Amino acid sequence: MSARRQEVRLNRREFIVMGIGVAGSLVIGIPAAALAEGDRERMIGFFVQIDADGNVIIGSNQPEIGQGIRTALPMLVAEELDAEWSKVSVRQMPLGIVKTEDGYTWKYGGQGVGGSTGLTDNWDYMREVGAIARQQLVRAAAARIGVDPAQCTTRPGVVLCSAAGVEISYGSLIADAAQLDLPDEPPELKSVDDYRIVGSRRKTVDAFEIVTGRAKYGTDTIRPDMRYAAIARAPVLNAGVESFDDSRARQIEGVLDVFAIEGPKMGEPYFLLASGVAVVATSTWAAMEGKAALDIKWQESPSADDSSNKFWQENEAMLQTRGQVVLDDGNFDSAMADATKVVEHRYRIPFVAHAPMEPQNCYAYVQEDRCHVIVPTQMPSGASRAAARVTGLPRENIHVDMTRVGGGFGRRMPVDYVTEATLISQRTGWPIQLLWSREDDMRNDFYRPGGLHEMRAGLDDDGKVVAWTQRLASGSKHYRRPNKPDDELWTPELYPDDFPRRMVDNMRLEYFHNAIGLPRGSWRAPAHTANAFVVQSFLDEIAHETGQDPLQLRLEMLGEDRELGYSNHGGPTFNPGRLARLVDFVAERIDYTQELPKGRGIGFATHFTFGGYAAHAMEVTVSDAGELTIERIVAAIDCGLAVHPNAVAAQLEGGTIDGLSTALGLEITVKDGQVEQSNFDNYPLARIAAFPAKFETHILPFNDIPTGVGEIGLPSAAPALTNAIFAATGKRIRTLPIGDQLRRRA
Repeated sequence: MSARRQEVRLNRREFIVMGIGVAGSLVIGIPAAALAEGDRERMIGFFVQIDADGNVIIGSNQPEIGQGIRTALPMLVAEELDAEWSKVSVRQMPLGIVKTEDGYTWKYGGQGVGGSTGLTDNWDYMREVGAIARQQLVRAAAARIGVDPAQCTTRPGVVLCSAAGVEISYGSLIADAAQLDLPDEPPELKSVDDYRIVGSRRKTVDAFEIVTGRAKYGTDTIRPDMRYAAIARAPVLNAGVESFDDSRARQIEGVLDVFAIEGPKMGEPYFLLASGVAVVATSTWAAMEGKAALDIKWQESPSADDSSNKFWQENEAMLQTRGQVVLDDGNFDSAMADATKVVEHRYRIPFVAHAPMEPQNCYAYVQEDRCHVIVPTQMPSGASRAAARVTGLPRENIHVDMTRVGGGFGRRMPVDYVTEATLISQRTGWPIQLLWSREDDMRNDFYRPGGLHEMRAGLDDDGKVVAWTQRLASGSKHYRRPNKPDDELWTPELYPDDFPRRMVDNMRLEYFHNAIGLPRGSWRAPAHTANAFVVQSFLDEIAHETGQDPLQLRLEMLGEDRELGYSNHGGPTFNPGRLARLVDFVAERIDYTQELPKGRGIGFATHFTFGGYAAHAMEVTVSDAGELTIERIVAAIDCGLAVHPNAVAAQLEGGTIDGLSTALGLEITVKDGQVEQSNFDNYPLARIAAFPAKFETHILPFNDIPTGVGEIGLPSAAPALTNAIFAATGKRIRTLPIGDQLRRRA
């Protein structure tokens, strides 16, 4: 269950009310009694506000991390309201929670994004808000002209009654609509066939602000009397502060205070990532200069001997033993023993960092009876809980404002940096802007787990896969999660219902946990990024080693449209036929069967991620010297109904680029308990020149139910690339990143 669903929710009658705002506007949203004192002057407080001039303000309740949710969700409201989109503006709403007898509940519906759920969780909810507003306007117009509401309809911004020959603007109905009680039953929602806003190509509402530098990110926060903070964190994983000399730091002009911050001990749950020493100053520069001037003696760490070499050696040794069997369909041992041919290979997936363009930052101001947090976050409720944990204040006294996020990718789901900022503000009594440097960010992350995958498949006389196993030794991202039993650490690393479950009768999944001291967490499309690479690479290997066509093998295993049970995130069902349609489409689009010259090849891959489907086909050239050129990319996505097609295309492009950039050159390594990478000079994101001008994206609709798309377009990109490399060179990439492996080929 997602974090934002764990809180008690108000029912519709408690949530939806209508009234006249302070400026004479019609507002629809929460009961006034649920608003904290002073909120009405400071924030919109409502989903919809209709002004007398016909302009409409729609509140966006979700964090915007670049996925386009700040446009997509208001599109749902505007569609059902039948508003004129050109008259719609959008405001970011703060975190809204209310204390009830049963605990805390949402003011504005669940708030938080991660796992491509921002749209799907709000699909019905936001449409109903717009439909209720429209219904009340229609009822008000019908009462004014003395007809049955069934005789009235709407066009953008206007209620029409053809029988009476009357049309009335929304703006002139404000007072009448505000006096009406709400019907007991919600109104009927529009048919998809009648949509004119949802599914159409609309500009991102804040695109102009972004390209002109006017968009406000967390690092743009400036508040009265604000001080700035930086933290020198332990360089060795899980080390503590033994002592420190701050005499030189305090001599730097602007430095105001210096003190230690204690992090969790090895094995304890993370409330922040590392122990360290905080420096508070009158400017960012002074705080960072003060940090650099500190002389810190660190305690001996239990992770001091951790290294990447040790990690991979331990994984190799684990795979020689028996692990935890987490899935065992059919009679795997018998089927494998009877197989005509067995194919077996291992694949290595590295740790990687999130590396958002905006490093972690947070504004916090703790006062005696309240706390104000301004933060770029994916989980504002987590920020609220973190501040409450530090201060002891009730959550209704903690106000959380969300800024636009300069890159999330899962890094803004943890709120360790909120904890740090709140601790510093509470200690000093000042409003604090905590800022991380790029080096802070690179060396203090919840990294994507690294792991070694052993794949084995048994085939019969006809080349059909009759037995399949995936054995994984990795560092689980749930290690050190509160109340997580050891025998459940596999759950975020292997998804039992993923392909080829139920397409191969005899299937076994096996897991080994390696408790390296490196922090781990959710990284865009979490385990799908690893498993898609492994499975789609292995399918190609099976095809080539058994003389089968890689496309035909996939199509035969996937089969026709049918709904299979899917208990993992993105369910409750999975339709392998939708993957077959996509991979067949991209293969045909790139002309998979064409004759190619030496050194050129085509590869493809497909994967189901969090309720959505994607496929990639790529054409590459590899020179005799091992220089790789991506000549062409064809990417396709099936996300059900594309609510905001421009954002869907952008996310497919961005996910593809992110997946390829990571596969080409990104890896976090550890030596002597320390992360070796520190900035983009040794963690090289791909440059624009690495990607071809021939880059196609296609949206293939399937049904009327949308899924989020922030992660779906990434997993199949890397295996499509490496499969194309094999087709061009005969060299199989089984270890990521690709790095200089092509230059070292025999």
